[in-house]
Amino acid sequence: MTRARTVGPALTALLERAVDYAGLFPPASLSMEAAVHAYDEDRRGAAAWMLGRFVVPASRLEAFDAAGREILPASAAESWALSALVSADAAVDMRSIHAFNDRHRDVRHGAVYVDTVEIRASHCAEILAAGEIVSGFDAFIEVPVLEDPDSLIAAVGEIGAKAKIRTGGVTADAIPAERHVVRFMRCCLEHGVAFKATAGLHHPLRAEYPLTYEAKAPRGTMYGFLNVLLAAALMCQGGDDAAVLALLDERDPSAIQLEGDRLRWREVVLTAEALHAARHHALAFGSCSFREPVDDLRRLGML
Repeated sequence: MTRARTVGPALTALLERAVDYAGLFPPASLSMEAAVHAYDEDRRGAAAWMLGRFVVPASRLEAFDAAGREILPASAAESWALSALVSADAAVDMRSIHAFNDRHRDVRHGAVYVDTVEIRASHCAEILAAGEIVSGFDAFIEVPVLEDPDSLIAAVGEIGAKAKIRTGGVTADAIPAERHVVRFMRCCLEHGVAFKATAGLHHPLRAEYPLTYEAKAPRGTMYGFLNVLLAAALMCQGGDDAAVLALLDERDPSAIQLEGDRLRWREVVLTAEALHAARHHALAFGSCSFREPVDDLRRLGML
């Protein structure tokens, strides 16, 4: 992956391989062929250094194979890593994942593999059971955050997995309250559990946006991916919940300034080293668009 020469150390530390591409999912809801081709094109673009995994339901891995037959890479040096979503029918999905990886074990069939799985769980017992099901994979467990998730995050840590928070959706009521997001991040930090966020993170900064790409779509106040990643970094640097909450809710583009090897939010300075360290805690965010985050960063003068 090539990185634009103008990108400084701070932005690189914050966003390198941060965007897991979820073009198959709402509101984009692309066809498999369109999503695979978009990912392939973006991997060859100037912002490819920001691009993470291709997210696909385990039940659609055969469709992925068919759509990518002509364009999947032929060498391990250019390999694609996938994150597969596991449904309630976990045993069937895991068989599909293992079969997919077996088909692609020989690089002559395309250097592509599932190394990460994502699964939902609402109770500690479900999380512990998931640990048995997803053994051998890097696993993200999506947990609900309306109620205190502390015991759930502790269980995620117990099985050696990572946590996942849903930060939006196609309706306003799918967007969790700021205090719930901060509480989730605090639980993760206290239990030493890394996390990713997904849904509603198409834009850099918190603001009111259309919730879908439909004409006259309803609007909602969505989180920005910079808000989420920087709030996690501030928390890792010892910021209290009030400061983290303020950063999570920051809406003024002029309040965040890149200064080469550091990033400034109002009076707070985060070095590239601090941002890099924080990315071991806040690993990635899922977005149904890769172009939209990139284009918005360019409009802000960050790329």
